[in-house]
Amino acid sequence: AGGLRALGFDLRRPGFDLGWGAALAACVGGVGIVFYLIAQAGGFNLTVEPESLPDVWWKYPVLVLSAVQNSVLEEVIVVGYLLRRLDQLGWGPGAALAGSAVLRGSYHLYQGVGGFLGNMAMGVVFVLLYRRWGRVGPLVAAHALIDIVAFAGYALLAGRVDWLPTPS
Repeated sequence: AGGLRALGFDLRRPGFDLGWGAALAACVGGVGIVFYLIAQAGGFNLTVEPESLPDVWWKYPVLVLSAVQNSVLEEVIVVGYLLRRLDQLGWGPGAALAGSAVLRGSYHLYQGVGGFLGNMAMGVVFVLLYRRWGRVGPLVAAHALIDIVAFAGYALLAGRVDWLPTPS
């Protein structure tokens, strides 16, 4: 009942969603890039290539739309929908948090152990904030901003800076 509005994926609070989403993206994204670089240098992460599109005029619009698509799908399903259904099945808050976080980490295993752990940690933070706010809107905004920076940043910096790992 209530559809996407019940999950907090609507336009009722755009300032709240975008403001907290931007703050969350800065915190989680900043910690995430440092964690990725440390894990990758330590051999716990694979070198991730967030994008490999050719240099054409539509490259950046596609990267932005892909980031938005990822964020909507992941946050609406893995946080909003899953937690609602697990609550209905009688799962406790801790078990539901763990289930959601492990699911998020598991579909990032292609990045290596670091990707698994980092995304699990992000999952814990996102579930706790969803429980507090009752909205996936800020989580969608944060995830979209994180992915936009990762995709476009990689496209702009790969091969141009020595600190960003690239596939050999």
